[in-house]
Amino acid sequence: MISAHGVGTRTDLPIPVELAVTAATLALLISFGVLGLLWRTPRLRGGEAGRPLALPGVPGLLGAARLVVAVIAVVVVAAGFAGPATVDRNLAPWTFYVLFWAGLVPASLLFGPVWRALNPLRLLHAGLARTLRLDPARGVLDLPARLGLRPAAVFLAAFAWLELVHPSASDPRVVAWFLTGYGLVQVAAACVFGRGWFARGDGFEVYSTLLGALAPLGRRADGRLVLRNPLDGLDTIRPDPGLVAVVVVLVGTTAFDGLSRSSLWRDTVPPGPLVGTLGLVAVTGVVAALYLLGTWRPDPVRGPERAPLPAAFAHTIVPIAAGYAIAHYFSLVVFDGQQAVVLASDPFGTGADLFGTATRAIDYAVVGTAAIAVVQLAGIVLGHLAAAVAAHDRAVKLFPPTIAVRIQYPLLAAMVVLTCGAVGLIFAP
Repeated sequence: MISAHGVGTRTDLPIPVELAVTAATLALLISFGVLGLLWRTPRLRGGEAGRPLALPGVPGLLGAARLVVAVIAVVVVAAGFAGPATVDRNLAPWTFYVLFWAGLVPASLLFGPVWRALNPLRLLHAGLARTLRLDPARGVLDLPARLGLRPAAVFLAAFAWLELVHPSASDPRVVAWFLTGYGLVQVAAACVFGRGWFARGDGFEVYSTLLGALAPLGRRADGRLVLRNPLDGLDTIRPDPGLVAVVVVLVGTTAFDGLSRSSLWRDTVPPGPLVGTLGLVAVTGVVAALYLLGTWRPDPVRGPERAPLPAAFAHTIVPIAAGYAIAHYFSLVVFDGQQAVVLASDPFGTGADLFGTATRAIDYAVVGTAAIAVVQLAGIVLGHLAAAVAAHDRAVKLFPPTIAVRIQYPLLAAMVVLTCGAVGLIFAP
């Protein structure tokens, strides 16, 4: 079965679990101490930061890119329905789980919210709205503002259940039906609520947008394309309703992914979708509890920003989610991504060789286990360090200097627990 760890996950990574956990924890604690001593005032400038870039625009490029992606999506769904029934010969699951879901992480971290730009459902909605004579911007009903990003959290949780719990998650027909159903629901919702739905209800677009805040390329508040410090980009994430739900789902489901593939889970938990569902809910609940306890304060003394504390600090969890994703998906993209390229030459199993890759095999020697281990550990540690910096900057912005450091103790404790858990799950057999 294809999963977030990929086919044939490496379990011989050359770093002892105890050493990795100790190093990661010390890095987080030391950075917190340094921040408390040297970072006394807010330094992240959010939407005001960045060096402007003068890049020429190409008229029609965005529409053409969405059209190309739409054609690829149609081919993938068609291959899922009509291609070979076996997983190892069908393009659909490899493209969906590897190139799209796992590949969305590095693409967004490097280039920004790429799925917002390439989302073919936006193109389909625009055409359908024109046909039905609907206002594509407004639809027919107003989307309640209080929902915020909660619809995206629901759809991300549904995808996680499919990927991690469904007994036939990698079945090409299951993938094709999921993509079809997901697309129909999203486009229908956009027809009702307008194209703004995608920024709040499309889980994949919201995920890409949050990761894209960490990209070195971004847009300032005035719309200019800029080269920026990724932490400044992170500070642009607004504390919208539902943001906490989204980041908790992202971290919780990835944590369950690691747990469910460990020997501890395999040896002690009976298989089955019911147990898997309960495990997914439980692990996500633990992550939610840790975060809410870390940001709980009965009567905070704060500055002018009045968002509830969990929402005000929720953006700090985005680099943690990014680090988890890098740790989990790096080997998946490097190795199993090759299989998607191989199958692209013969998407319907007819014996074709459209791109000359049909006879290639996966090269497992392209990256060694030491490099995988370094990337995994670096992803987790750097993600938590970025979270610590963002949390400290937000704290000194919201609280008087006398309590700005002290207010972070519960959140630091939560980050230490998450760090130890993530490293343990990645490097444990």
